[in-house]
Amino acid sequence: MIPKTMRAVILTEPTPAEQVRLRDCPVPPVRPGWVLVKVKAFGLNHSEQILRLSEIQADYIHKPVIPGIECVGEIADPSDSPFQKGQRVAALMGGMGRSYNGSYAEYALMPASHVFSVETGFSWTEMAAVPETYFTAWGSLFECLKLQKGDTLLVRGGTCALGYAAIRLAKASGCRVIATTHREKKLSLLAGADRAVLDTGTLADTFSGVTKALELVGPKTLRDTLKCVEKGGIVCSTGILGGVYALHGFDPIKEIPNGVYLTGFFSNDPTRQAMTDIFSFIDEHEIKPDIGAVYRFENISAALLDRDHHRVEGKIVIEV
Repeated sequence: MIPKTMRAVILTEPTPAEQVRLRDCPVPPVRPGWVLVKVKAFGLNHSEQILRLSEIQADYIHKPVIPGIECVGEIADPSDSPFQKGQRVAALMGGMGRSYNGSYAEYALMPASHVFSVETGFSWTEMAAVPETYFTAWGSLFECLKLQKGDTLLVRGGTCALGYAAIRLAKASGCRVIATTHREKKLSLLAGADRAVLDTGTLADTFSGVTKALELVGPKTLRDTLKCVEKGGIVCSTGILGGVYALHGFDPIKEIPNGVYLTGFFSNDPTRQAMTDIFSFIDEHEIKPDIGAVYRFENISAALLDRDHHRVEGKIVIEV
């Protein structure tokens, strides 16, 4: 029985973590092309922090809005879709939590095109650590970097949930991995890589033999990362951990070394095949997501506060 009301986080303006509260609101009515998901768990993401603290002011954000770009749960009402009631699913991206209400809620109305059936032995908590993080890592490594066995991969900004996922996927694929962090005390967290390096901001002459590079710090270090790969190598810019969002005055002719390729991955359009491949790969290689902490939904303010202050290493998962 679907209730008439639910608890959710609802944003209308910039909101620090300590001011986030659960509010009662109606369960969204189902409409054609959309399915109602009973949310079991969801992961926290950097882009949600950006939305909550600043982007919420943008005109293109539908307000009031329930944030959250991913979730896992059960189909509560399949509407006119092929899904079955009670089916285990994951949902992510496609405007979720920005142009329509997202996952910080007990129920979420999602476009059927961005909801994917999942077969896994994971618990809800483990399952919730996969969708956005592993889809972004998967697309960056295999679609953009064309990662192959024998490659040497540089993960710049390795001590984040996406970095840990990329390291695990690359190692399982038979690659050598070099990972960086700008905090010396976090070097031990990169034990899954073949080499952990303290990032001083300038690494261009530190490595040899790097064929692929995953840039998670972003435009702040991208110019230097382009100089870290061998001729014929590829750099994929995926993250913005450095807090710089654009390359101002970038001259691609002069600043992209000859024979080096630059690409980027935007995770807004997941596919059913990609999600199937990811969970199959995880199962085949017995990969366990790096979960840093788990919080109950009613404690989401504390979870967001810990997220904002970088107190947790690995993915933060909220159990609903």
